[in-house]
Amino acid sequence: MFNTSITSEQLNSFSKGNMIEHLGIEFLEVHPAYFTARMPVDHRTKQPFGLLHGGASVVLAETMGSIATMLVAKDPATMKAVGVEINANHLKAVREGWVIGTCSPIRIGRTMHVYDIKIHNEQGDLVCVSRLTVAILSA
Repeated sequence: MFNTSITSEQLNSFSKGNMIEHLGIEFLEVHPAYFTARMPVDHRTKQPFGLLHGGASVVLAETMGSIATMLVAKDPATMKAVGVEINANHLKAVREGWVIGTCSPIRIGRTMHVYDIKIHNEQGDLVCVSRLTVAILSA
């Protein structure tokens, strides 16, 4: 499903000068059925009580779903992805280290995609489960 000829280095090049870079999100691996990214739990992504901010998890999830849309497109230059709806269940607190997201498609339609994004801590504990609906627009 995902275009595995696109490397994590190419994906990371999209991060320059935007929120992805600001939060330290890094794309790791692209597999045919899923891809992974990670985000640090540090001063950029914590809330005032020292825990990973739920909004930062949502940014990671929406970023991954938007990039996923590009990874399934026949010609990414002719389309753009815009988030329509996102939900997130925050299941476990994280105080430090990294969280790792895994994004996989639920449905890939002509004008709408739905993705499942699971975020784990470095120990493998599930931290957040998110679902993103993306509309596909002409570029």
